[in-house]
Amino acid sequence: MPKIVPCIWFDNDAVGAAELYVSLFPDSRIVRTTDYPGSTDEGLADFQLDRAGRVLTVDFELAGLSFVGLNAGPQFKPTPALSFMVNFDPSRDPDARASLDRVWAALGDGGQVLMQLGEYPFSPHYGWVNDKYGVSWQLILTNPEGDPRPHIMPSFLFSGAVTGKAQEAIAHWGSLFEGSHPGQIVTRPEAEGSAAAGSLLFGDFTLGDQWFVAMDSPVEHAFGFTEGVSLMVDAHGQEGIDHFWAGLSHVPEAEQCGWCKDEYGVSWQVIPDNFEQLMSRPDAFATMMNQHKIVIDEY
Repeated sequence: MPKIVPCIWFDNDAVGAAELYVSLFPDSRIVRTTDYPGSTDEGLADFQLDRAGRVLTVDFELAGLSFVGLNAGPQFKPTPALSFMVNFDPSRDPDARASLDRVWAALGDGGQVLMQLGEYPFSPHYGWVNDKYGVSWQLILTNPEGDPRPHIMPSFLFSGAVTGKAQEAIAHWGSLFEGSHPGQIVTRPEAEGSAAAGSLLFGDFTLGDQWFVAMDSPVEHAFGFTEGVSLMVDAHGQEGIDHFWAGLSHVPEAEQCGWCKDEYGVSWQVIPDNFEQLMSRPDAFATMMNQHKIVIDEY
């Protein structure tokens, strides 16, 4: 089953961010780092040659969820449109509230509070914060009597031109990943701000066997989905790449080296599940940078 890995675009501070995050969550570790290719590789752009030998990516795990941190400069930044919902479950952690407060303090240090930590109708203890790297986190004390969910789940906020399209997106993405299914789906009984009656107040769902969260925002925001947080899909063979590319690539000008953007503005990376093997071949990095959709036979 294809794995979906959140990839966070950092302005050359991916290692520091990963070190902070793994210090905060249980069952977390830095798996490995990879470097930019050496300056002798042919076909690389000047900016890539300038970074030769420096860290390109950091693979890390947070509470068992795989992430990739990409050191790529200031071109793109994460936004709250794709944040990370962190569930603190008292049935799993007797000190869940204290654990939430500890993580909140660390992520808020040098960051920006979007929703103050406090009591809300949906949780007795919840807050939303952008950390000092710009990555957005929602921390929530969950109902111990509810169905269990993973500790960390990527969360989509549909606003602006895509307000009201959350349920459509869930259905579309689910049609691409075998075994997908909805979880808790709560819709608005009446219009609220820019969100119409029937739009998604809160929903969680799986793509394959991985859990995600989505909401339609009733508020117009100045931000939307960006390449600052993309989702990497490891597809099996060229047939798998073609399948996901056909369903996810909607903006031709956004296509480059396996990256694409869907009709809702969400960025995806469709890569082969033997990507590491392909990238070990001569001039593989330059080949990838010159592709739109990954074509395995060109390596």
